This record gives sequence, structure tokens and C-alpha cells, in this order.
Amino acid sequence: MKGTILVVDDERNQREILGSILAGEGYRTVLAGSGQEALEALEREQVDLVLTDLVMPGMTGEDLIDAILARTSGTPIILNSAYGTIQTAVEAIKRGAFYYFEKPVDRARLLIIIERAIENLRLRESHRVLSERLFPGAVPILGEHPAIREIRRILPRIARSDAIVLLTGESGTGKDVVARNIHSLSGRSSAPFLAVNCASLPDGLFESELFGHERGAFTGAHRREIGLFEAAMGGTLLLDEIAEVRAGTQAKLLRALQDGEIRRVGGKENITVDVRIIAATNRDLEEEVRHGRFRADLFYRLNILKLSLPPLRERISDIPALARHFLAKHGEKGVPPVREITKEAMRLMMQYPWPGNIRELSSAIERAVVLAEKGEIGPGGLPFGQREGGDGRSFIRSGQPSGPFRMRSGGEEGAVSWSADLPPDGVDFEKLEEHLLRQSVERSGGVHTRGAELLKMSYKTYIYRLKKFGIVPP
Repeated sequence: MKGTILVVDDERNQREILGSILAGEGYRTVLAGSGQEALEALEREQVDLVLTDLVMPGMTGEDLIDAILARTSGTPIILNSAYGTIQTAVEAIKRGAFYYFEKPVDRARLLIIIERAIENLRLRESHRVLSERLFPGAVPILGEHPAIREIRRILPRIARSDAIVLLTGESGTGKDVVARNIHSLSGRSSAPFLAVNCASLPDGLFESELFGHERGAFTGAHRREIGLFEAAMGGTLLLDEIAEVRAGTQAKLLRALQDGEIRRVGGKENITVDVRIIAATNRDLEEEVRHGRFRADLFYRLNILKLSLPPLRERISDIPALARHFLAKHGEKGVPPVREITKEAMRLMMQYPWPGNIRELSSAIERAVVLAEKGEIGPGGLPFGQREGGDGRSFIRSGQPSGPFRMRSGGEEGAVSWSADLPPDGVDFEKLEEHLLRQSVERSGGVHTRGAELLKMSYKTYIYRLKKFGIVPP
């Protein structure tokens, strides 16, 4: 069987004719008489392509495109209509349709386009699987923090566009993972995904790395070399640590982003490039602009779709899911294999501030797996754990032990520190979080800005969590 196609048309004869044609070509068909029937069919069936009429009672073909892509971002959709115009076709493609036909549809042309669309779908899936094998460090976007849920919600729509994305957040928060997800969900997923850490390249090599160079352009340039913009043609280029790009290269990078053209070092001709740019930084670019370290015009060009990733210390309740994910990834490295995390070890992980964020958590789990005994991770295997009396209830934050649990925010004069008493052993993680939140309210005298500082959370996240547990009115 060549694939499964969902045919949607309110005219029974039309959908049955199309179904018969496709079945004769070796496709399995599912027929629906309306947009609602199509969505119900998609709940039951795994389809490779949707072929739908544009003008239908109730839900239109355009509405159906939006509904399908909100559920399954990669499914190719072909529209056909007897009432179409060039503008209709353009709008359909903008919404995410793979192709648009005017009725009556030419049979041979339709079959060619369907074959190409399904081949494109399978190439993207093959590339996704290959990427997962080539980049084993990549992780899914896990967690229920509001910012993470919002990123997951809008990511398919962002992926369908070619607009520049700016990812911000502390080092280790998963910006590279979000970038890879954008690429894999996009129509560029069968083309290369390349990444460059701008901070790791010497000034003299940066321009050559991005744009390439001609033979003889500088000492040691013995042959022509293409740069990352050309190597990523048709795909996605992640410019990590974008704030580290030096001033001279910033101007050339801006020109490449504005004009879609580059010039190799030592070259005389402009080269047109088709690359989706994702930029990432752990710095505040607006602050860099104010201090004259980053071009304002480049910032405005990059700041089109901005996604900010919260640090792990603001995602306390996400730690168990992330820890178990990394345990599944690293667990087989243990002798014997490690498949459990003790309650005491998980408690310590939820109390630790994770300055290295998700990257540090992955490394901590990998280390703990190697050191684990009896097939489980205990407090002693964690690099930051210090046990007193063997109960795993004490550890150091910021190098200063104080009572059972010390938290410290800030590193300058006026920094706030406090000791929190842990609830009894065996309490679940949500109750632990609620317990700490209630203590922060008590210790701060109900001043929420200070309570947020005590827990090293943003004010917005702190208020969200207080409302979540009913500590303050919603």
C-alpha cells in the first residue's frame, strides 16, 4: 500500500470519484463529507495526506487546514476548489497547505503532487529519526511550567513560518532542543540543521566560518570553502551565543539576514541563500544594545519571534519528569542497569538550585548512574548531596550549609538567605513544593517580591505557583 489519504468533500459523487481514482493507484482512502467528519476520522485513523475541498458548509477547507495542523503539524494537505483565485491559492499555501488545485482536477497532475507530498513526509520522518540517532543529547520539550506549555503549544505554528526565532535563557535551559524541534516540525526538516557556537570561534575565523572563503583570501586559504550559510541551504542554521559576534561581523550578518545574500571572504559575487535562522543567547540583548556592544538594527532584525526559556530552579515540579527521562537515557550505562531514583535523591534534586540547568541535571544523572549501587540512584550518588546521619536531608547551597536546607539568592550586598525546614520523609513532590512556598510567604511577611527572591523565582512564576496551590486567591 502506498499510503492512506483522507478525502474531504461535501459532494458525495466527487469524493467517491476521487476515492476510486486513488484506490486504483494503490492508496487506501478514508472518505469524509464535512470538516467535522474529517477531524473525527483523524482521531481514528493515521493518514499520510488530506485532500480536501475548499468551499463546504460549516467548516471551510481553510478552517480545516488550521484544525489539522494544530493536531498534526506534519500532515500534508492538498486543497481543491471550483471557486478559487490566485489569492485563494496564495492564502492556502500561507496557512500550511502543500498544494492547491482548481476543479476539475487533472488526474495525472494530482497523482504526481500526491506522490511528492507523501515522499516529502516520509523524508522528513526519516530525517527526524536520523537526527535523533546523530544527536543523542537532544531531549523532548518536557514539563508543565506555563512557559514550557506555551512553547509546546505555539511551536508547530512557528515551525511552519520562515521567520527568524530568537531563543533566550540561561545556559543549559534547552535552547538547542527547542531549535531542533522547530527544524524537525518545519518544511525544512529534510534539509540540514547546522549549529555554530559563536563564542567558540576566534575573531579571524568567524566570517569565514559563516560565509566561506575563496582560495587565497588569507594565509592558509589553499582552496575555496563554503560557509555554514551555504552548507545549511534549504535548512536551518542555529547561531548560538549570538551576543558574542564581534561588531564588524554583526554588520555583515545583518546584511545577509536582510537581503538573503552572502559574499565569501575574498569573493566578488553575492550568493543567494535560503536558510531559516534561529539565534540563541544567554544575555539580555536589549542591555547589550544599550551598552553599545550589540547593533540595535541587528537586534530588531532578530527579535521577531522571541521565546524565553525559564531556568530549572523556576520549574521545580518538572524535575521528576526530566530526571526520569535522563535516567531512561543513561540508565543502561550502570552495572547493573539503573532504573530507579530513591525518594531521598529526588527530594535533593528538587531542592538544589541547578545553576547549570537541564544540562547539569543530565550530567548529574549520568554520573549518579555510574556510581549507583543496587540498580538505583541514592543521595550519595548526586554531586551536590551531603548526608548527615545517612538520611539525605542536608546539602549545601552556594557553599554555605545552614540547618537542614539553606537557600541563597544574589551574590552581592543585600542578598537574601534563609533556612527552610523540610517536611517529613515520604511526602510527595507537589506537597514539598507547596510546603516551601508556604514557608516563603511566612518568612517574607507576605511580601511577594521578597518571597520570590527567597525561592529564586521570577515574580510572575512565584505568583502563578501561589495561586496554583491556593495560597493566594486566583
